[in-house]
Amino acid sequence: MSIKKDLSIDYLGVKCENPFFLSSSPVGSNYEMVAKAFEAGWGGVFYKTIGIFVADECSPRFDHVKKEGTPWLGFKNMEQISDKPTEVNFENMYKLKKAYPEKIMVASIMGSNEEEWRKLAKMCEEVGVDLIEGNFSCPQMTSHAMGSDVGSNPDLVRAYSKAVAETTKIPFIAKMTPNITDMVIPAIAAIEGGAKGISAINTLKSITNIDLENMTAMPVVNGKSSISGYSGAAVKPVALRFIAQMLQNEKLKNVPMSGIGGIETWRDCLEFLLLGCRNLQVTTSVMQYGYRVVEDMSNGLMHWMDERGYDRLDDFVGKALGNIIPAEELDRDFKVLPDFNYDKCVGCGRCYVSCYDGGHQAIDWDGEKRRPVLNEKCVGCHLCLNVCPVTDCITPGEIQWKDGREKKEIALKKIYE
Repeated sequence: MSIKKDLSIDYLGVKCENPFFLSSSPVGSNYEMVAKAFEAGWGGVFYKTIGIFVADECSPRFDHVKKEGTPWLGFKNMEQISDKPTEVNFENMYKLKKAYPEKIMVASIMGSNEEEWRKLAKMCEEVGVDLIEGNFSCPQMTSHAMGSDVGSNPDLVRAYSKAVAETTKIPFIAKMTPNITDMVIPAIAAIEGGAKGISAINTLKSITNIDLENMTAMPVVNGKSSISGYSGAAVKPVALRFIAQMLQNEKLKNVPMSGIGGIETWRDCLEFLLLGCRNLQVTTSVMQYGYRVVEDMSNGLMHWMDERGYDRLDDFVGKALGNIIPAEELDRDFKVLPDFNYDKCVGCGRCYVSCYDGGHQAIDWDGEKRRPVLNEKCVGCHLCLNVCPVTDCITPGEIQWKDGREKKEIALKKIYE
C-alpha cells in the first residue's frame, strides 16, 4: 500500500502543493522543459534568470568532479543567465502560468542598475508570476554590475531589493552568494530593502580540474578556461551552514527560507526542511537523473513522515535548528569509545591505518586474528567509525567520563547508515 502524506506548504503566503521547485538554471529555461517538470510532479519553478542583458555563452561550459568511482560529486557550470530574448522568457512564463495555474511560477531576475531591476519587476507583474527572485549571486557573469559581485555588496543588495519592492507587491526573494564570509550581512540588507524571503545558496566559485593536455582549467574553451560556479552534493554542507547561521540570527529567524545546494535525495530534502527551509530548489540532480527524481524525493519523504508519525511538513520544519549550538556550548565532560563487532569485521585494517596515520594511535592490530584492538590512547574521535567500509561494524560503545565530571544521561547517535 502506498503512503500518502500532506506535502503542501505555505511559502511567502503562496500555497504550494509541495516544496520541490526547479532552481533558476538550465533545467527550467523554456516552456517545454518546465511543462514536463510540472507533469512529473514538481510544485513550482524558479524560471532561469532573466535580464535585460542576453547572455552570449561559451562552449563547452560544464565539468564535474568525481572521487573513487563516484560520479558527479561536484559540478561546474560556466553558463550565465538566459540566452533567450527577455520578451520570449516572459511570454513563456505567462503561458506556463495559464496552462498550469496550480503550479507556482517564480521569476528570477537580474539587472545591472536600479532602473533595470524596476523594469524587470514591472514585467513580472504584467505576466502574473507568483513570486520574484533577485539573483544577486551568479558567480560567472561577464559584468561586475551583476551576479555575485553585487551579492557581496550589502548596499547594492539593499538598493536593488528596495527597487523591486517599491515597484510591485509581488513578494521578493533575495538569492544569496556563498562567495562571502558572512551571509547574514547581505541577507539583512535585503530584508531592510524590502525582500520578504531569502534563497541560499547559489554556486561556489571554483576550479574543478586542471586539464593536462591544454594546461588550463576545465572545461577547455579554445585552450582557456575560467573560474565559475560549483554545485552538486559537494556543496550541501556549505549550504546547510549558511542557512543555519541566517535562521539563528535574530533579524532573520522568521524570514521564509528557500534552500538550495546539493539536494539530490529525499534525505537531502529532509535535512533542509529540518533546518527551517520552507522551499527546496534543485538543479544538479535533475541534470543527472531527469525530472522524475521528484518522485523519489516525495515518496522517501512521505515514508519517513509515516515512520515518525508526522502528517504534514509544518510538524517538523525547523526541528533541528535549536540543537545546533556554538562550539563553546558543547558538552565536553565525556568521551564515547568505539565498539568493534568482530563478526562483521572483514579485516581490512582501514581503521588501524587511519587511526595511526591520522588519529591518536589508539588502535593496535592483531595480525594473527586480523582485527583491530582498542588501546588506552582512544579519545573517542570516531575517525575509525567514519572510515570503516562495513555498516555497523564499528559503533558507539562505552561512555567514559573525564576526571571530576558528573555523570548524567546523554543522547547518542546509535544508528549509522
